[in-house]
Amino acid sequence: MSGRAKSLLRGPAGGRLGFGRRVVVVRFPYPLSLRFGVRTLTICGVLGLAALAVAVLGLGTGEFEVPPADVIQALAGQGSGATRLVVMEWRLPRVLMALLIGGALGLSGAIFQSLLRNPLGSPDVIGFNMGAYTGVLVTMLLVGRGYYETAAGALIGGLLAAAVVYLLAYKQGVHGFRLIIVGIAISAVLGSVNQWFIIKVKLQLAVAAAIWGQGSLNTVKWEQVPPVAVAVALLTGCLLALGPRLSLLAMGEESAAALGVITERSRLLYLLIGVALTAVATAAAGPVSFVALAAPQLARLLTRTAGVALAPSAAMGALLMMTSDWLGQRAFAPTQLPVGVVTVSLGGLYFVWLLSRPLRRAGP
Repeated sequence: MSGRAKSLLRGPAGGRLGFGRRVVVVRFPYPLSLRFGVRTLTICGVLGLAALAVAVLGLGTGEFEVPPADVIQALAGQGSGATRLVVMEWRLPRVLMALLIGGALGLSGAIFQSLLRNPLGSPDVIGFNMGAYTGVLVTMLLVGRGYYETAAGALIGGLLAAAVVYLLAYKQGVHGFRLIIVGIAISAVLGSVNQWFIIKVKLQLAVAAAIWGQGSLNTVKWEQVPPVAVAVALLTGCLLALGPRLSLLAMGEESAAALGVITERSRLLYLLIGVALTAVATAAAGPVSFVALAAPQLARLLTRTAGVALAPSAAMGALLMMTSDWLGQRAFAPTQLPVGVVTVSLGGLYFVWLLSRPLRRAGP
């Protein structure tokens, strides 16, 4: 934040509309300013601390156990050489990647659910994850299995899938329910195409593609972390630069247009950012399901907001991803489960809980 940035804390009677909530307004050099509810900031802090606590736990557990105090010393550049090697070189890249990917998926899910005004509006539900997976499989077959090649394939595949879904769902504008139905159909078609690819290729490549398709962080190395961090940071900056348009679009096209938003262009920009976030995550770890679906909903539940909750969604996504990866490593140790298997299992439990809520409210 620059020296010109200011933080203003105002209550319901503070001279600005807070809708009954205490609000923090952070003013940057014109025209950028950010508005946060105090409860939202608190929840983000709690979720961030919880994610860091699980990260320290992940850095310390394994075949070579490291106490939390020694983990913190190693992160500060102190401690024994063996401890620093285990923590900094072997485990830290995986932990950082889990936090980055979780945050990216949380942001992506919040964007799509806000645009479509539907809790099922998630990139793994409407086919963008599957499109990125198809792009990676084609890249593996035609180009190779290098990181940058798979990243480019995931981005191109995700964007092409999004373009097909968008065009097929477009009819005097794009409506959320229609786009979700079209996305589910395209996802099913792409899933069949992916299975055909895996059946037809050589055994070694098929095994590698099948393992990658489960979503895994087992092979993450340091050289993969900076590109993902830079990509997520740039896309987050683009998201912030668009200002409050996402909140206005969530109110409906007519309301957003009345407030000066060019709805179709803004929706397309948000779709591109959301797909790019999904593609970055998919390229790094494979198609990880349910994080983008559950993180925004849980974030809104905690913050008690009906609208967009981007920062809490990113923090919740990072916590879910970090916790799932730690469980995948330790639940059946020494066997390690792909993180995607854990997120699908937790996602199934979440769906059962979500569907049972109306039944409990209805009573006998």
